Amino acid sequence: MQPATLAHLLVDSASTAPAIIAESPALTLTYQQVSDQTEQLAARMRGAGLQPGDIVALVLPNGPAFVIVVLALVRAGLVAAPLDPAYPTFELRTFLDDFQPRAVIADDTSSAAVLGAVATEVPVWNVTMDISGVVNISQLGESARGVPDTPYAGDPALLLHTSGTTGLPKGVPLSHANVLLSALDIARHYALTAADRSLVVLPMHHGHGLIGATLSTLVSGGAVVVPPRFSASRFWTQFSKHRVTWFTAVPTIHEILLSRADRDGAPERGGRFSRSCSAELAPTVQQRVEQRFGAPVLDAYGMTETAHQVASNPLPPRQRKPGTVGFATGVEIAVVNDAGVQLAANHAGEVVVRGPTVTRGYRNNPEATAAAFIGGWFRTGDIGVLDDDGYLALTGRIKDMINRVGDNISPTEIDDVLLSDPDVADAASFGVPDTKYGEEVWAAVVLRGEADAAAVQDFSRSRLAAFKVPKVIRIVATIPKNSMGKVDRHALGQRFAPRKQNALNGGG
Repeated sequence: MQPATLAHLLVDSASTAPAIIAESPALTLTYQQVSDQTEQLAARMRGAGLQPGDIVALVLPNGPAFVIVVLALVRAGLVAAPLDPAYPTFELRTFLDDFQPRAVIADDTSSAAVLGAVATEVPVWNVTMDISGVVNISQLGESARGVPDTPYAGDPALLLHTSGTTGLPKGVPLSHANVLLSALDIARHYALTAADRSLVVLPMHHGHGLIGATLSTLVSGGAVVVPPRFSASRFWTQFSKHRVTWFTAVPTIHEILLSRADRDGAPERGGRFSRSCSAELAPTVQQRVEQRFGAPVLDAYGMTETAHQVASNPLPPRQRKPGTVGFATGVEIAVVNDAGVQLAANHAGEVVVRGPTVTRGYRNNPEATAAAFIGGWFRTGDIGVLDDDGYLALTGRIKDMINRVGDNISPTEIDDVLLSDPDVADAASFGVPDTKYGEEVWAAVVLRGEADAAAVQDFSRSRLAAFKVPKVIRIVATIPKNSMGKVDRHALGQRFAPRKQNALNGGG
């Protein structure tokens, strides 16, 4: 029977099969061990006076403790609000002031920043885990208020936040049903079973790492391998040692693993499949990754507001379409014009989504909530095209579109061309204000060969219409990206817009 809430995510709580595998310390926790710890911690949380619906922030690195604490919080009917342990005190204070948690759970690595960020009346609870994998929060005490009542499907379970690439981050409440149905959809789409093992390489304070990689594996009965952080030099050792069958990552990680594959002794067969999400994976990079590792790379599309996955390409033998993020999984997708009217196939417009995994709105932000929905559909802010088969191709963000004399230019299209240049390791285009044209196309590129900016511009000129060719190309050491691998075009614009030089290249 399909579980109803995250309290029943572990469908076989008595199983002795591995659920969580860690290396520091080296241990394997079975489903029964995870379930027992979850129930005990949940009861102690309620015994400490926390009430259903209370928000509890957690500032923890990836690992078994993170998973068990989240499962205990939602089992107790509380709302888990994970935050990046790398945040400095100022940023933590901003989020904590917004979330107003009843308590904050941290460990030794993040407690100093947390203590500097929280209000004096908010308790900070320290989580520890011994070498056998027993997770403890000493401040909870041993008292328990019986077995917590089972939460309802519509009750809030997670409070995540948007990545903030197009403005200040917003709090996104997700219900038990939102998150559980998304995890189930992901597990079904990729045919995950108890035989599968996922290596979690992304931070679990975001939906991609938590829902896309972790909960989807656990709901299928498989095992998650959870190192504290992604390490390119250790990835393939961990992959082989723990017999990993799949992983999901942002394009940047796929590119890093590809560039190091031979040096790191990567196997010729990289599992059953891998998945790329949270930013665009250039088709040329996807092809090289598949050729090197002998496994399909499935491009997918997800958002925090939809409890992660919206669409994905399928496993073979079903058709995969490079340059698309596949078709809808668990939701409906449409493309609309500025008036909210649905467009026919092969017409570009804003991508909208509706379905049981979509949030009801932003926390304490009715204006943003009202602006985010149109006729019951969630407005993603992405520009895309649905083809005749329902496959979605994303062409850019509305706020990222470059408007040159009325022509809306997709930076994604330009990026794809630049990335196909064999002399370019990474690239991103962006708009810069121009008194004559409104905006001009500029680009930042990271070179891998002996080429210069003029050569890159010549390459793009042979593949793009003249008005889309970057007027200025800056050579940089790195492209600014957020923690989920999305290009921060705003940062590029801020960095270069004040410079009114017409030179093709420059430092950076």
